[in-house]
Amino acid sequence: MNMDIILITGMSGSGKSVALRALEDTGCYCVDNLPPELLIDFVKLEDKQNEQRLAIAIDVRSASSLHLLPSQLAQLRQMGIPVRSVFLDATSDTLLRRYSESRRKHPLSGSDKPISDKALVETIEYERELLSQLREQAHVIDTSLLRSAQLQTYVKTLAGAPLARLTLVFESFAFKRGVPMDADFVFDVRMLPNPHYEAELRALSGRDTGVQSYLRQFEAVSRMQQDIYTFLEDWIGAIEQDHRSYVTVAIGCTGGQHRSVYLVEMLAQAFSGRWLTLRRHRELDASA
Repeated sequence: MNMDIILITGMSGSGKSVALRALEDTGCYCVDNLPPELLIDFVKLEDKQNEQRLAIAIDVRSASSLHLLPSQLAQLRQMGIPVRSVFLDATSDTLLRRYSESRRKHPLSGSDKPISDKALVETIEYERELLSQLREQAHVIDTSLLRSAQLQTYVKTLAGAPLARLTLVFESFAFKRGVPMDADFVFDVRMLPNPHYEAELRALSGRDTGVQSYLRQFEAVSRMQQDIYTFLEDWIGAIEQDHRSYVTVAIGCTGGQHRSVYLVEMLAQAFSGRWLTLRRHRELDASA
């Protein structure tokens, strides 16, 4: 079969509809809420129709048959069909706020009547338990602080990336806005010299030549870059052998504008010759 499948799973309210719309824009044939027990037959049917790119959303609305999904995915891969799994997540507080604002009913609430915030939080945590195995096997995107446009961009980037044994996602962020939930590794670089205190550099970012030249002059910055590189160099091979498709490396500073952005740019460039590397700048992307 000459087919590429993107599986979208994740927490209710985390943005799966936004992700599906983004994939539809890229030319994928999209299906929402497909029961897991129908996955194999559906893929075979679409193969006969010569569909080459499918985006399928499966979530807790199929709670009774979710346990079938891992074996179904394994069967697809045995058939030679590549499957990219993307799991959308968000903090419980964020999900609670989104449900309160939208006044939507959680699919596991079991009632059409509004439920208390306490009951909704308990329902969200129960959903996390049900989806935990799917999360472990997927590339996680934390949508807590993402605008819809950011999420669409991230999903389209993943969908457009060539299939590789391993994809390294380097992500800069601001500690003052929280650590990304999707990170496999988190590095804190707030102790490094801060270009924010240089008037001519304050409005720039770590992608700009002036900031890069400023940071390169400090031995501590070079040592931090080398230490992170060495750590990843030592362990990425073992992670790849564990059949992981994606690894997200998050680097944070105070504002997510200078130091973390610079190191993401440098490290993504350094590893690009061996693995596919993607770059995200959470705070810069939010203001773009």
